[in-house]
Amino acid sequence: MEPRADPERRTELQAIFADERRFRPWYDVAARRVYAYLFGRCGGDAGLAEELTQLTFVDALRHRDSYDGRADSITWLIAIGRNRLLDHLRRQEREERRRLRLVVREIAPQDAHDAAWRTHDERDDIVRTMRHLPATQRAALILHHVDGLPIRDVAAAMGRSQTAVESLLSRGRERFRKIYEEQDRG
Repeated sequence: MEPRADPERRTELQAIFADERRFRPWYDVAARRVYAYLFGRCGGDAGLAEELTQLTFVDALRHRDSYDGRADSITWLIAIGRNRLLDHLRRQEREERRRLRLVVREIAPQDAHDAAWRTHDERDDIVRTMRHLPATQRAALILHHVDGLPIRDVAAAMGRSQTAVESLLSRGRERFRKIYEEQDRG
């Protein structure tokens, strides 16, 4: 059962947007929550998380009339942030495909001596591994395994069929394991 629109929540958010004294404290709390959500899903890229957080609030201000109060205002913002992240990952995927068509080259293996000086905890290894995945695989893995969305919702968010998402997840998990194990051995 889908939650009903809540005119009181809607009115409250409109009042917050209209009053600078009320907006600032609300923004301080909301921005931290949206940033925290995005940071973990941006592979630890603080700059990208900040940019997407800003864009989330710009979208929220532009489209504040679309808020119907069904969810908490911060939950609404996080949904906007998720859409901004998906847009970013789609653009990144297009750029990756374009680069692959233009440049085909082998990447030299890292110097073993250099690698010996680097130590990272497991989370850093996971974040680094995720950065090596194609954007669509990364998006599917994040939405399904990190956000816990069912495959049908991931498919809807990504504009793909459920079969395509299942394929992305399968290939993404396989590639993730391979890259992660290579890093572990390196």
